Amino acid sequence: MTEIRKVRVGDVMKTSFDLVDGKLTVKEALLGMKHPETRALIIDRRDDEDEYGIVLISDIAKKVLAADRSPDRVNLYEIMAKPVLSVPPEMNIRHCARLLERFSIMRAPVIRDRQVVGIVSFHDLVLRGLMDLCR
Repeated sequence: MTEIRKVRVGDVMKTSFDLVDGKLTVKEALLGMKHPETRALIIDRRDDEDEYGIVLISDIAKKVLAADRSPDRVNLYEIMAKPVLSVPPEMNIRHCARLLERFSIMRAPVIRDRQVVGIVSFHDLVLRGLMDLCR
């Protein structure tokens, strides 16, 4: 019997991401964005009792650009999703794909010990995870 190798979210996640303050304007956040390949901004918790948020590039397109709002007058906290659905790095990529699909989201922060350690998307799950399983 062939043993199926398990690939974990931590094996395929991007470890470079932008963790920003929700009080930033969209303009400030975009100008300071260091990792646009993640297509998301993780909004930091205000304190230990708070939860993380997320703003996708598509949120900015829909809620700022298409709505004809000024990016220097819209704060991230106004357009973020919070609390954000997150996954642990130990999760099997198959379960992660099912979770993302079930909730119709394209990417999620990866959280260990209440700290963001990465971000994972369908792109990562397929091109980095499934491709690894195919080898």
